[in-house]
Parts: sequence; C-alpha cells; structure tokens
Amino acid sequence: MNNWLTLLTILVVFFVAQKIFAGPVLKPAEIQARLASGEAILIDVREASEWSQGVASPALLLALSDLQGARKDWRSVLEANKDKELILYCRSGNRSGQATRLLAKEGFRTANGGSFAAWHAAGLPTRQP
Repeated sequence: MNNWLTLLTILVVFFVAQKIFAGPVLKPAEIQARLASGEAILIDVREASEWSQGVASPALLLALSDLQGARKDWRSVLEANKDKELILYCRSGNRSGQATRLLAKEGFRTANGGSFAAWHAAGLPTRQP
C-alpha cells in the first residue's frame, strides 16, 4: 500500500510540475482571435514525425529541436515576425512552454497555445502537412 501511495505522489508531483513549467495557456478561442487580428502567428513546435497526426490550419511547422539547435528553419521566421506575438503549441503544452520561455528571454512576445488536442477539440480548422 505504501508503494502505491509513493507512486501516486510522484505522478501528481510530475503532472503539477509540468503544468507549472508550461505557464499560463491560452484557450483556443483566444488564439483564434489573436490570429484573426493579425497581431500573432501560430507555431507548432512538435517534431516533424508528429505532424502527420494533423496540425492547426494556420500553424507554421517549426520543431522545438531546431529552435534549441541550429535554427535552420526558425531563423527567417523569427526575423520576419519580430513585431508579432508568437503563439506556440505542441502535444501537451510542455514543449510549447519551453519554447515560450526561451523566446521570451530573447525579447519576443510569446504565449503558450497549449496542445493540438485542445485546438482540435474546439472544432477549429486542421490540415495534413
């Protein structure tokens, strides 16, 4: 019984920590409104192998690994969108939280868009890459 309690505690701490590190997450309707106003762009930071599951229709596809690495694909997007808010999403909101914090430290306006699942569940447009 004690092992189950320990395991449950570890899992709760893990999930709470994930939410804390992800930071505040925008609701899909908020994202859509910001995109419609032209003040923001949407970026899917999942890895290319995950995009085959579908992506938000207006999203640019830029992997977190490239942002943290050479920025081969990110460089031109960042230069072209210095004046816009960068809304980032991933599978769960964790990696988009990492990308949000990294880019905010570099002076970009950022927001965590949470997960593709939330976008899809809200009935917002999706596409296959």
